[in-house]
Amino acid sequence: MSNDPPLQLKPRLTVSVDQAQAIMARVAPHATVRDVIELQGGEISTILEIVLTDAPNCILKIYPTQLQWKMAKEVHVLGLLARVDIPVPRILLADDTRAAIDLNFVLMTKLDGMVLGHREPALTDQELSAIYAEMGAAMRRINDVTLDSFGYIGPNGVWTPHPTNRAYMSAQFDRKLDEFCIRGGDDALAERLRGSVAARRHLLDAAETPRLCHYDFHAGNVLVTAEGKPRLTGIVDFENATAGDPLMDIAKALYYFTAKDAPKRDGLLAGHGTRDRPDWEATIALYRLACTLELWCWMAQIGRPDALPALTAELESAT
Repeated sequence: MSNDPPLQLKPRLTVSVDQAQAIMARVAPHATVRDVIELQGGEISTILEIVLTDAPNCILKIYPTQLQWKMAKEVHVLGLLARVDIPVPRILLADDTRAAIDLNFVLMTKLDGMVLGHREPALTDQELSAIYAEMGAAMRRINDVTLDSFGYIGPNGVWTPHPTNRAYMSAQFDRKLDEFCIRGGDDALAERLRGSVAARRHLLDAAETPRLCHYDFHAGNVLVTAEGKPRLTGIVDFENATAGDPLMDIAKALYYFTAKDAPKRDGLLAGHGTRDRPDWEATIALYRLACTLELWCWMAQIGRPDALPALTAELESAT
């Protein structure tokens, strides 16, 4: 079992108006900062809105000490999306000098709209299906961005390149199953999972081209119009982006859906065109196992043992 201390997330720091003014002065010398407001959301980073009196508000995203490299990653991924017809933030400034504040940060444009998760309870099934279809189409445009190799994206591109999706996902399963055991998971369960993955490994061969995957595409990372018929206005948070199979992106997006979320599921799949792939359901099931294993390891890493029993039960059912 690992004795490493839990990973520390969401930096707890106060950014003063004067500090925000100094940051803004580097990109908009004549803008005046009126306030700095911490926004909800963002499991890893601290997200602040810089309120300006004479210019559009901006977003300040601050990365935790142990994950400072994610700043460069987000800049890199948003650069890949610069010419894609989807609404994503534009980077105004990326700073790793720790001169203005003692952590890496990016300053980016603030997109219009509100978080979809805040609107969902008031939406009809028809509206949910429609907005998720729009999201599925936007995800497909993200997935249309191709890369040179499969693998997890780091600060300057794919961190450990793999020539095929099978090679990448096989390495991921092996690495996460090893971590599962190191962090206290059951060795016998890990062996059963290895066998289950091996029996389905052929499904990974259908993805021949490495494609950009958001890999955290949920209602908390999507912005929509605040009133009337919901329309997509923004997609944020590319910290988990991966070069992989679009069905892996879909599997992660569907991960927390329940039976009552059928309108959302059907809309997302229709908008994305997922059902065009042979064996798409079996492939998504395999990627769901990967998601569960990753989440188990993540919860163990950040010191959330209360979340592990339910995740272990899901892993048991996957064998």
